[in-house]
Amino acid sequence: MSEAAERMLIRAEGLRKAYAMPAKTIQVLNGVSLRVADGETVAVVGASGAGKSTLLHILGGLDRPDGGRVMVEDADLYGLSARRRTRVRCEKIGFVFQSYHLLPEMDVLENVMLPAMARRRRGETAAAMRCRALELLEAAGLADRAGHTPLELSGGEQQRVALARALMNEPDLVLADEPTGNLDERTGDKVLELLFSLTRSRGHALVLVTHNERIASSCDRTLRLAGGVVG
Repeated sequence: MSEAAERMLIRAEGLRKAYAMPAKTIQVLNGVSLRVADGETVAVVGASGAGKSTLLHILGGLDRPDGGRVMVEDADLYGLSARRRTRVRCEKIGFVFQSYHLLPEMDVLENVMLPAMARRRRGETAAAMRCRALELLEAAGLADRAGHTPLELSGGEQQRVALARALMNEPDLVLADEPTGNLDERTGDKVLELLFSLTRSRGHALVLVTHNERIASSCDRTLRLAGGVVG
């Protein structure tokens, strides 16, 4: 492995998370630790309810753990202010969810541009953002759908738009939570092929949550989440 690939992009140490229910408290994560290197693809597998999505949300700065910490390079994600954590998430992390979360009132191009509009680098023009979004749509095979609304697209097309949006800010890390869960196998395979192709060719690290062993085997490593810990 090269020196660049050995650079630890994200480190999770001793993550704990529990949810209080009316009759009991459910301990979902019980000391999870993991590391992901720059450019690495990692699958997280486990039974339904094992806490895979919870872990992904914590890694991405969306859900504060009860204990432990997440280091994104040198930044302690949950030691930052909410504003700075949002900034790190916007600049360094892209998300792909099972549900596409596209805004129906915006067209496809506008949906892809959203992360860049939220970040708005100093000196970056709307024309530059539009150009980058169109390049991503071209890579996703959807350049001819840029002016359509999400509701005019198939499920597979919507997920490809969501993938383009996740890469809009050129993140170091892409977090994908069951990205083919709402798709048939053939369509899902095409989306996964695009996901792996784009992340690897552009040097993004990828953490992919899945229950599918076949999908997990396409990653560099597989982590198994069970009993609140990974192995």
